[in-house]
Formats: sequence, C-alpha cells, structure tokens
Amino acid sequence: MFELKISKCNFLSHIFLEKLVSTHGLQRFTLVDDALYSAQPVTDGIHNEKLLPVSGDDKGHHNLLIFSEGLHLQQLQLITFALQDYCEVNSFKVVQVQGVAGFSICAKVLMKKTDGIKNKIEETANQLSVELCWFKRSPTLSEPGVLLMDMDSTVIAVECIDEIAELAGVGEHVSAVTARAMKGELDFAESLRTRVACLQGANELILQQVRDALPLMAGVANLVYILKKHQWKVAIASGGFTYFAQYLQQRLELDASVANELEIVAGKLTGKVKGRIIDAEVKAETLVSLATQWGIPRAQTIAMGDGANDLVMMNAAALGVGLHAKPVVREKADIAIRRGGLDVLLWVLAVN
Repeated sequence: MFELKISKCNFLSHIFLEKLVSTHGLQRFTLVDDALYSAQPVTDGIHNEKLLPVSGDDKGHHNLLIFSEGLHLQQLQLITFALQDYCEVNSFKVVQVQGVAGFSICAKVLMKKTDGIKNKIEETANQLSVELCWFKRSPTLSEPGVLLMDMDSTVIAVECIDEIAELAGVGEHVSAVTARAMKGELDFAESLRTRVACLQGANELILQQVRDALPLMAGVANLVYILKKHQWKVAIASGGFTYFAQYLQQRLELDASVANELEIVAGKLTGKVKGRIIDAEVKAETLVSLATQWGIPRAQTIAMGDGANDLVMMNAAALGVGLHAKPVVREKADIAIRRGGLDVLLWVLAVN
C-alpha cells in the first residue's frame, strides 16, 4: 500500500488528478481524510504496512461511474459523503478507453439501500456538476454487442419534424405536439399523424434542406467508430423518417435503420405516413429482431433514447440509456447521461 498526503490545493485541482492518472499511472485507490492510498506507487508515495491493501474483489459491488470536465478529488469525497446513507465506497477505479479523451472514475460501492437512490444521484450530480451513472452490471466492450439508438435528439441534435415544420410555416404548432409526445402525454402514433398532417402540400425540397443541415450529437461519430472496431453492431430505430435515417446510416456507416416513410406525390408531401408507424413497441421488436439476426445475446444489448416512446425499447435491452432525456425517461432508464457526448457510454462498457 502506498500513501500520498494531499494538500487542500491539490484536492481541488483537476490538473493534479489528471497528472496522477496520465503521468503516474494511478489505477485504483481509496481516499481517507487528506491522503490517497494506492496499491501501486504514486508520486512521492511512502509504504505504509499498517493499512490494508485496496481490495481487488468487486463481487457484490455496484458501480457508480463519475465523470466531469475538470474532475478533482474533493468532488469524489463530496459524492461519497452525499450518498453515505445509500452506499459505502470500497474503492475508486480509473476507467479509460483508447480513442475517448480523458478518463472517468468508477466508485465500487456496497449498497445499504436502493429506495430513492436515483433521485439522490440526480440531486448530487446537479449540485456538484458531475455525471453519475449507477449500475450493477453492463454489457462489455470486449465482446460483440448491439446498440440501438433513437435518431431525433439522440443521434442528431434536432427533431426533424420540427425542422421541416418550421420551413413549412407551421413550426410552432408542430413543436408543441412534439414536446407533449416526448413527455409521454400523447399517444405517439396519433401525435405523429397529427404533426405530419400539418405538412400537407409542403415541397419535398424542404426535406433536403433539413437533411443537409443535420447536426450530429456530440460524440456519436466517435462512439460508432470505436464500437465497430470492437465488433459491435449499431443501428437506428426512429419514430422519425427514413429520408433522414437512411442518410445517417450511410453517413455513419451504421448496420441498419428503421423509421417512418413520408408519402410524397409529385414532389409534395401529402400529410400522410406510409405503412406501419414505428412506435415504442416496434422499436423494442426491432432490438430483439436485430440481436437475433446478428447472434447477439441480450446481455450485450443497449438501447438509447431521450423520449417516452423509447422506454419500451430501453426495457427490452440489457442496458437502457437515457441521453439528455426527459425527466420521466431519466427516472426509468437504467442509467442517464445528462452531460457530455455519446461516446462517454464507452466508459460504462469498459468498467468491467
């Protein structure tokens, strides 16, 4: 066991923690008062035989993944204190993934109680401006898996139908219906037909304008690239439209995409959707079907989305991820990513 006494200044310094990780190879450690204890030698560390080594046995532990821009050691202490009624931190582990900038810290915790812990985690994350993802187990990056993502406000940073409606001059009305649908206040299929009906007579060229300006969500390209390097399959299941989903499939080199098809006659939108509506149940069916097609066990499946219509799909997966999601989704998802880009999901997959 190696002990490193830490000044108050260094406890507050993200540069100090970054140097411990990047320069001095800090991997696993505990914090007690003003000292850090590591099984590996750390800068200026001294051997202390009176302290027990950091345990490497994670059996029975839950994971609390912690990350933030400028993470420092005092934040780890404050998180430990804030959650002490719910869990006991056994140790901290540095998590890194090649190709993802920076690192995260995973607290290995023994649970005392789980009732109300999601609300407490969200409260603590907001108070300390950090991200906290609590989970027992997750799919692993080292084995093939499948990630199925919603498109609007997940793969891309906009709702396509709202963008179309804005150009068609009916933006305010359509956006209001979209917001209610994503909160779970309206039946999705009904709300989609209502919104699409508002687009009747719009020129097909509007779709191209929206497509050409689609903003990718931060980190999505890197997430897809790294997952595919690890033999993962990545796909979109969207309540949006094939015009955009197929374009994104090609642009990001995804393995599949499923979405609704807008009816277009003589270069004009008719205000109708062709075929079966891609609603919550169809998204979940798509996850199961793709996993079966590709021979991926359920334990290696992830579904990610932001709206209430993604919850059934997320429940069908081994890990349901709410991304910058509505409150109802954050509450019911296995984990919620409130800050950062999509590629921070890779830290979750690398924990074990």
